[in-house]
Parts: sequence; C-alpha cells; structure tokens
Amino acid sequence: MNLEQVLKNAVAKNASDIFLVAGCPVGFKIDGCLVRQSDENLMPDDTYEYVKGIYALAKRSDMERHIEEGDDDFSFSLPGEGRFRVNLYKQRGSLAVIMRVVHFDLPDHNKLGIPESVMELGKKSGGLVLVTGPAGSGKSTTLACLIDRINKTREGHIMTLEDPIEFLHRHNRCIVSQREISIDTQDYVTGLKSALRQSPDVIFIGEMRDPETINIAITAAETGHLVLSTLHTLGAANAIDRIIDAFPPAQQNQVRVQLSMVLQAVVSQQLVPGKDGGRVPAFEIMTATNAVRNLIRESKMHQLESIMHSGMAQGMKTMDNSLMELVRQGKITRDTALMHSFNYEAVKRVI
Repeated sequence: MNLEQVLKNAVAKNASDIFLVAGCPVGFKIDGCLVRQSDENLMPDDTYEYVKGIYALAKRSDMERHIEEGDDDFSFSLPGEGRFRVNLYKQRGSLAVIMRVVHFDLPDHNKLGIPESVMELGKKSGGLVLVTGPAGSGKSTTLACLIDRINKTREGHIMTLEDPIEFLHRHNRCIVSQREISIDTQDYVTGLKSALRQSPDVIFIGEMRDPETINIAITAAETGHLVLSTLHTLGAANAIDRIIDAFPPAQQNQVRVQLSMVLQAVVSQQLVPGKDGGRVPAFEIMTATNAVRNLIRESKMHQLESIMHSGMAQGMKTMDNSLMELVRQGKITRDTALMHSFNYEAVKRVI
C-alpha cells in the first residue's frame, strides 16, 4: 500500500493509531487491538519511503536532521480524510513511525460517553482543571470536547499550547489561538509566559511536564484564567501528588497551598473493553470542595477517595464507582471492572 492508501484505510476503519515498523506488516490499532493489514513485512527501505512521503505531505524540509537525531514529533492533514499526529523514531538502525489518527470533525461528547458533569467544568471562570490518565485514554478528546463547549457558549479568547496540535477549533463565540510547540513557539514555558500577555480567558496546556510549566500554570490560574491541562497519571490523588512531587522539598508546602486555592477539578479517565466490542470510557471526577482543599493543604491525599464517595451530590465519582455503574448498565463485564479497578477486593465484594 502506498502512503495515502494507508492513511485513508486507517480513517475508514476508525483506527486510532498506525504502525509503520520494519520487520512487521503495516498495523492499525482498532478498539485497542493491533490489527495487521497484510502478511507482508515492511523492510527498512519501505519505512524510509513512508517517512519521505509523510514529510512531503507535512511540507517539512528538515527530515534528514531529524533522521540523524532519531526522533521527531509533528502533525499534518490529509485533505478530506483527517489529521495525523506523527512520532518518528529509530529502532535497530531503521526508521519507524507511529501515527495517531485525528478526525477533522470534533467529537460529540454524548456519543463518547463523557459525563455532563465534566462538560459543565467549562463554565468555571478561573482556576485549574486537570484531565489525567494513561497514554491513549482519551484525555485530548475530552479536552477537545470541553474547549468546543466553551467556544460555543462563552465569549473570550482561548489560547492553546499543544505538542503537536491535534483537533482544529474554528472561531465561534470565542477567538481560538492554537500554537504548536517548536513551530509557533519555542516550548511550553516560553509560550505560556507569552500567553499571559495575550489577554486569554482560557489557556489549554497540552501537558504539564516540568516544575516551571506547572508553576506558571498555577500562577495563571491564580490571576483569574481558566487553565486546562493533562497529566499522565491515573487517579485524582495521584495527580495531586505528581504535581507536588515535581518540586524540591523546600517548595512543596507553598505549592500545596497554592494548588488547594486554584484547583477546580481533577478528571481521571481510562478506556476499558466494552461488553459488545469497542472501548468504553470510565471516569473518576473530583471537584474542589472545601473538604478537598483542606485535605490538599494538610497533605492527606489518602483521604480524598472517601470525600469522593460522600460527594456524589456535588458530581463526584470514584473510578471504582464508575466501573460498577458500567457493569450495571451492561456496557462492560464484571471481569473487566475488576481488572481495571483501583480497589480490587472492594469492587469484588460489591459485584
């Protein structure tokens, strides 16, 4: 298959990822499973030709430099089909590419099973909203839906910093400025510092990777901006710990106090196998009530789960409650719920 056929087939089959790796056939990840597209293994020359085609479609002239370095991240569009987020790397001396497939149309949160309580977070006027989960759990999709809701229901300036840009947002009731790291701005820190001077109402940070980015994000939230971002952790308590542990011990108490004041919510999600095929999202939702803020200030993150259990009236939900609810709805099996639960014994007793 030539490159365009691969890309079009991936979109047609609703694949989430494309694998072009020497020594095995072209592969698509569909509903979380790797599906080989032929019996013919790719050779190093084949993957090199695919890489040349990808750089041509992306209109990038720096292929040789990144081949020498061994890594590159960027995105490009195929007219009429979709967008593709590319990661180029070397393995065993040959080139390999993994591409994430992103459809042009913004997803419908109802069809995806994103709770309305998550979408309502777009009404917050300021503070920090985190969406967490492992790689490939749908964090970017959830945030794209949330940004789209804000874009359709509020007036203001939405500033995004992404590496690379995935979903494209058209100007609606808001002006949407989307900046790609290394193309539109040097890095997250530089882009975030500039964003504070660009009259934003909402700032989306693709990932809070380091203490300096986290610090500026918290400062932006303190000064009245709504800041949306992601972390690669599973569970609300783990997200809080990850942020605080990013700083030296001498700063952690100050960060804990700042975080307790600016945090609005932590949404943690994972995609689990559906009973009838496909994958189903499970969500843990923690909103920053006074009780939650006190526990963060006092470094009692182990008590957050009990607060979430008792905070269902405020829209809170633990991951285990979400999984058990999916079992009751017939969307996933009991074994799936147990496999993805945080507290195996507790869930086993209930179901």
